[in-house]
Amino acid sequence: MSALEAVSEVTIDSDGVFKYILVRVSVRGSEQCRDIVRGTKCAEFHNHIFEKINPELEAAGFECSVLGGGKLEHNSNDKKIRVFGESTVYGKADHSITAEKLKKAFSDYVVIWTDDKK
Repeated sequence: MSALEAVSEVTIDSDGVFKYILVRVSVRGSEQCRDIVRGTKCAEFHNHIFEKINPELEAAGFECSVLGGGKLEHNSNDKKIRVFGESTVYGKADHSITAEKLKKAFSDYVVIWTDDKK
């Protein structure tokens, strides 16, 4: 497994409505890249998520750029995740890409996305 493959595609909190970002992680000096989803209730703003993950990924030899953001509504009891909204800092992520990554990570869930802001 390469170092890039070792970077988890999806890391989100277990329940609630919270902000997320879609990030492109690239191997420095290479064309290899992978898009990852990060979301947490701890972030008041989308850039707080990036400020937390970027230093550790850069220290591992990666370059990161935010492709956009939005919100996730995660209900682990009902096994549902809804992707919606946008980031005022980074703009709207491509929710269809985020949803596909979530479907892979949570294969027994219903994952839906919408361009609605709420």
